[in-house]
Amino acid sequence: MSVFHRTVLDQTGDYFAYERRFEPLADDIASQADVIQYEASKRIGSALLAKRVFDVAVASVALALVSPVMLFAAVAIRLDSKGSIFFKQERIGINRRKEERRRAIEAMGSNARMGTDRRRDINAGKPFMIYKFRTMIQDAEKGGPKLACENDPRITRVGRFMRKTRIDEIPQFINVIRGDMSFIGPRPERSFYINQVKREVPEFTMRLMVKPGITGLAQVENGYTKTIGEMKGKLFYDLKYIANLSLTQEIRILFKTVYVVVTGKGAC
Repeated sequence: MSVFHRTVLDQTGDYFAYERRFEPLADDIASQADVIQYEASKRIGSALLAKRVFDVAVASVALALVSPVMLFAAVAIRLDSKGSIFFKQERIGINRRKEERRRAIEAMGSNARMGTDRRRDINAGKPFMIYKFRTMIQDAEKGGPKLACENDPRITRVGRFMRKTRIDEIPQFINVIRGDMSFIGPRPERSFYINQVKREVPEFTMRLMVKPGITGLAQVENGYTKTIGEMKGKLFYDLKYIANLSLTQEIRILFKTVYVVVTGKGAC
């Protein structure tokens, strides 16, 4: 956080010291939230309908093309470590309650101006089961939820390769076809982490205005999230994505996703 000092002439003709504190991340997030509230919220509904057609088409074709890769991954996982081939876990998806979502956004804006606590005005999204190829040892979170980190000892040999190439994400095409997820959108998080982050950043649940995605603006810009702090940082990109929802942006993210997969950028 930086501090800006300036000498200002007031209405009486006297000079006084003016101080303003800048928090770049918080200010950027707040500005994106304002764009969504006052401009983007009106066109999100129609954009989601177009995205659904795009999602089903892309996921169906992708599943057919990568089926040999899925077979190879399943065999590799089985040979590399004990446990199931697939990993499933509850995540939080889109908030489909349009009227409640609208009231929540309006309340967020008014409470921001009043300086009051906004947490109780935010609604959570719909829980769903996400599917992935298992990349960690069985029962990796036996002691409780824990984000993956650099050189995480819980990640298997095959799992490390799959994370780097994003092969572990392929089963999520099933989630897309089922309607739980979109091909592009904010990463689906667990309620455990959503509740942690929204205590400090109430705008965090605005991500639930759209379906979570396999890839997205935040994913291609920042890679895997390793800490709670990084979740806050990625929120800016999630809200920027929602504020600028368009076919052009979807295509741009798709091309950048190809680059990320080829280079292994942001993997852990």
